[in-house]
Amino acid sequence: MFPKVILKSGKEKSIQRRHPWIFSGAVYGVSREIHDGEMVDVVDSQNNPLGTGYFSDKGSIVVRILTFGDETFSENFWATKLQSAWYLRTQLLDFEVTNAFRVIHGEGDGISGLIIDYYDKNWVIQAHSTGIFLQMEQIAEAIKSNFSEYCETIYCKSAGTLPNTGTDYFLFGNKVETIAKENHILFSVNWVEGQKTGFFLDQRENRKLLGEFSKGKKVLNTFCYTGGFSIYAMNAGAELVTSVDISQKAVDLAASNMELNFPKANHTAVADDVFNFMKEHTQHYDVIVLDPPAFAKSIKSKHTATQAYKRLNIAGLKALAPNGILFTFSCSQVIDDVLFYNTVAAAAIETGRNIRVLHKLEQGPDHPTNIYHPEGHYLKGLVLFVE
Repeated sequence: MFPKVILKSGKEKSIQRRHPWIFSGAVYGVSREIHDGEMVDVVDSQNNPLGTGYFSDKGSIVVRILTFGDETFSENFWATKLQSAWYLRTQLLDFEVTNAFRVIHGEGDGISGLIIDYYDKNWVIQAHSTGIFLQMEQIAEAIKSNFSEYCETIYCKSAGTLPNTGTDYFLFGNKVETIAKENHILFSVNWVEGQKTGFFLDQRENRKLLGEFSKGKKVLNTFCYTGGFSIYAMNAGAELVTSVDISQKAVDLAASNMELNFPKANHTAVADDVFNFMKEHTQHYDVIVLDPPAFAKSIKSKHTATQAYKRLNIAGLKALAPNGILFTFSCSQVIDDVLFYNTVAAAAIETGRNIRVLHKLEQGPDHPTNIYHPEGHYLKGLVLFVE
């Protein structure tokens, strides 16, 4: 038996609708002292079971639900969830074409607080809560037991998402990098030294779409990181591609990945501030990608972030040649689709150019959104035709 978290009367409705978060304001009391990360049973004010999850003493979300109703949380939970998630990916992807993808996307795959990315038999796990971190060995064991033919390395990379958990470490194997494949395009991925889990997998479908607009064009990829959009553009026959990032390390990665695929590409990688670069190259590029890091990581920074997105899109629109294409994104969860659209529209008004919306974009299907947890939809994007 786990300790109980008892909800106030009427506060059980969201969990009955299968939303996995319990906020502190909904809690009436607890059956005993509960430690951070400990498993708990959640009950309503009449002691009826609502679900089982893990407790957090940090932030406003005090319980993240793993099983609902009177379903028992058992040692088979991790294997069952992994098998279900893996099956979905086999339906989405041809592993001969793409062997880098997200296996577990938090609430989207029914495990709040857990991210697992896969790079050609190498698994990188990120815990976003203490409850998940405490289950790390069990998760790794479920991977080894159920996916042995697809597993060479399991790496825990949670130090950046969970302070005070020590350093990142290997749970199995010792590989630090590999050459992963995405739509037959090759990328060098280092999960030990790279950002996040080593690569941004959520833009796969959007990178592919970029290729459809790139043949014979001059393409600028800003905030390029590993150069994903750049290489897709060159693969589609772009006349030239420029990759810009303020980080020299990122620029070097982009150049290296381009060399891996197209040794003789007309590609320039530039370490510079994106705003400065676009200001100096007005109306030079036919296609521009604006894929910045999250400008808003909390609701408090929402207004400041909105202004930053507006300034960035003004700069991007000004740098586009006539009849150009702009791919613009936000991965800030607190900036919803409507606010992002309106922010880009405000930027468009300031430029005075005629603009058509061609596509509305989102994260790839291996980053699914749980229909009961709309907050899991975080990546939004627009493709604009700019006269």
